[in-house]
Amino acid sequence: MLDKIKELLAVHFDIDTDEVNEETSFREDLGIDSLDLFEMVMELETEYGFEIPAEDLQDIHTVGDIVEYLQDKGITG
Repeated sequence: MLDKIKELLAVHFDIDTDEVNEETSFREDLGIDSLDLFEMVMELETEYGFEIPAEDLQDIHTVGDIVEYLQDKGITG
């Protein structure tokens, strides 16, 4: 799952994935704002075939948060 998130970050935001781990903050470490995060989530929704409610995004601040969220929803891979 972490590798998939890293891949999306690399493709859409030109980010060096070697520096990304579960503690990496989207905003502080990567400079990704809420609109960028929303776009990434839309990509994940397409990839995994389910919808992430916008209100759930309020609790997603790090790469680990999105990994944990997806795992809690039963998404693997």
